[in-house]
Amino acid sequence: MKNILPTYTILISRYMVKSILAICVVATVISCGSKNETPASADSTHVENSVTLSAAQLKNSGIVIGKIEQKSISSVLKVNGRIDVPPQNIISVSVPMGGYLKYTKLLPGMHLSKGEVIAIMEDQQYIQLQQDFLTAKARLIFTANEYNRQKELNQSKASSDKVFQQTEVDYTTEKINVKSLAERLKLIGINPDKLDENTISKSINIYSPIDGYVSKVNVNIGKFTQPSEVLFELINPTDIHLALTIFEKDLSKLSIGQKLFAYTNSQPEKNMNVKLF
Repeated sequence: MKNILPTYTILISRYMVKSILAICVVATVISCGSKNETPASADSTHVENSVTLSAAQLKNSGIVIGKIEQKSISSVLKVNGRIDVPPQNIISVSVPMGGYLKYTKLLPGMHLSKGEVIAIMEDQQYIQLQQDFLTAKARLIFTANEYNRQKELNQSKASSDKVFQQTEVDYTTEKINVKSLAERLKLIGINPDKLDENTISKSINIYSPIDGYVSKVNVNIGKFTQPSEVLFELINPTDIHLALTIFEKDLSKLSIGQKLFAYTNSQPEKNMNVKLF
């Protein structure tokens, strides 16, 4: 008994972005014959590396014949990145007039609501600004009355044009002064319309301008801050994105709109679905 087990394997593989073309043909033929085999006739033609299978042999060998086709496959591409937001979604909070930090409860990562008090500042210059505004406002009332009186006297020629013009200048100057001080009060969060001699305060509140999260806290209680100094940095998460670093050789594996998933180093089991834009 003689066993002949010729095996033919052809493997052609080419990796593409979304498809792979593979042809794998495995043929195993087992035949048995005696030593006294009948020689092939002179008319038969022998083809090297060629076998002929009967229907039973083809079925027993498990060979499946199919058409060459392209199929989409998936592969894993792992990259690193960091969470980022555009510049317009990063808010730096400072006090235009500076001052001492009296109170804050902020910690990095804390959530904030728009309009929430995030800090209280104290300084004597706040008192001085409120005093200047109320004084200017009182002078404006006096100059307004004097302007109206001189206007009537000038119309009846009981007052000279020079006196009336000087009164008009004083009245206009006081209006400008009051308006200017009112805008400075708004910069530090004080409503000039609600300010009077009974509501003068040495402290001011700092309010959150957005719904978001605290990114950085650069001050501590009792510290004096300059107008140019950033007290807190806030993040508006409405346009948050993940900035990934991709090697040039892997760019062909990515496309706009492609579905991805991301996870943090601290929670690798928690996947977040994202889309490439």
